[in-house]
Amino acid sequence: MSNRPTVTLNGADLTVADIVTIGVGDRAVALDAAALERCRASRAFLEEEVAARRIIYGVNTSFGPMCNKIIEDAEIEALQVNLIRSHAAGLGDPLKPYIANAVMAVRLNTLVKGYSGVRVELLEFMKELVNRGIAPYIPECGSVGASGDLIHLAHLALTIIGEGKSYYQNELHDTGALFARLGITPFSLSFKEGIALMNGTSAMTAVAAFALFGARKILNLSLFTGAFALEIFGGIDDAFDEDLHLVKPHPGQLEVARAIRALYAGSGNITLRKEMHERIRGHETDGPVYETSVNVQDVYSVRCTPQVLAPVLEAIDAAERTVTIEANSSNDNPIVIPERKKVIHGGNFHGQSIGFAMDSLCMAMATMCTLSERRINKFLDRSINEGLPEFLIPGTPGLTMGFMGSQYLATSTTAENRQLANPVSTNSISCNASNQDVVSMGTVAARKAFKSVSNAKHVLTLEVLADLQALSFRNADRLGTGTGKLYAILNRDFAVYDNRRVFHEDLVRFRKLLFSSQLLDDLAPYLGHEG
Repeated sequence: MSNRPTVTLNGADLTVADIVTIGVGDRAVALDAAALERCRASRAFLEEEVAARRIIYGVNTSFGPMCNKIIEDAEIEALQVNLIRSHAAGLGDPLKPYIANAVMAVRLNTLVKGYSGVRVELLEFMKELVNRGIAPYIPECGSVGASGDLIHLAHLALTIIGEGKSYYQNELHDTGALFARLGITPFSLSFKEGIALMNGTSAMTAVAAFALFGARKILNLSLFTGAFALEIFGGIDDAFDEDLHLVKPHPGQLEVARAIRALYAGSGNITLRKEMHERIRGHETDGPVYETSVNVQDVYSVRCTPQVLAPVLEAIDAAERTVTIEANSSNDNPIVIPERKKVIHGGNFHGQSIGFAMDSLCMAMATMCTLSERRINKFLDRSINEGLPEFLIPGTPGLTMGFMGSQYLATSTTAENRQLANPVSTNSISCNASNQDVVSMGTVAARKAFKSVSNAKHVLTLEVLADLQALSFRNADRLGTGTGKLYAILNRDFAVYDNRRVFHEDLVRFRKLLFSSQLLDDLAPYLGHEG
């Protein structure tokens, strides 16, 4: 543990990449000294308010629509444990341990910000759990995303008080027994600390961070597959001309076009518009109309890649900004601001921003799948694949089937992602005796986005295999600088599919290569002179 790089949490600058690397155990966490001083000031002020017999929600009142029930001082600590046990009511498959670990880290970061009124001892305890890789067992179903992730974070809080179940070294344990074995004393919560742990958006934020991390890799790969398709079909250069995109200057469109130009820079496969005119005129015959076999324009799945991926890139960027803000926000209730002498009751726990962002991310994933699936179809359909073998078959068509069967994976998964693109953040259902009468469903949206990203990886993996199979027939020796670099890396693990092995094995191997490595974390190593 001591050899790992450390992320210092201060409630202000935790990134999506930090969340992921902490979750998977690549980085440990430390607590910023100045942030801890803010936390001490926040706790001291809250203690003064309690001693002055102020009525503070969740401290000396009950919860939700029972907030008018005032709790006597002798019971205000028992109140916190009762809240946790009653709300640890999730069901379904558990979050992956690495995501649950990230949930703990995100919650810790929001509390370290210094406006939640919890003791520093709780923060130190949470830090140790994160660094030792003790992750709470959190069922995936239960949160309505306002009052935050109550169900999910109640299960997290169970681990802190030594109850429920927890993961350690990827095995599930009874938390009490695990703590006893590791010499850990369960944490005894004081007033405000139970609700501070539970009343926030940390589960949806952590799940969203992992969805975004995968989405960024998929986008990088989609830029490559767009460039590969252009080169395989000898696409026409002017669809990516900078001047074309400057007259429709959506930031995402400019960036996608620039990146694809940089990836195919130096290619010998691109058709130049200026050289097409004489070729086409060479087909001229007598009469008012003649037909040419030269493509005057490419199909949309090749030509319109910058326009299609523009909102995808922009949606990913916007979602990352939203998730980053949320991860560095105080999002429980009430908020304690000692320098203003305020305990403020409000709704920072509401997850509508995450819900919107994740619904948009699902739309982005469906769009990338549609683009990818159509290009796969163009490779396989002999009526439109411009001379490639039907279904990319290297042997005898009919006796061998090439990519025929695998196309169904892309088609069905694309259809599923289109369904997942339907928004859930608009599906508010009043609950909690109509106290929570407008809810975000942000955690459902984040879980949906995580699934959509996983699905998109399936489709892009198949497209990459189709690219490599097509390049085995033509144009591989004239690839651009960037496309050539990635092709050389991928081709080391690629063998032409000839029906002598189960296709599933190729898919599994390449999905891992593409998405469980750092191969696509950054485009910079592949970019040509325009990069």
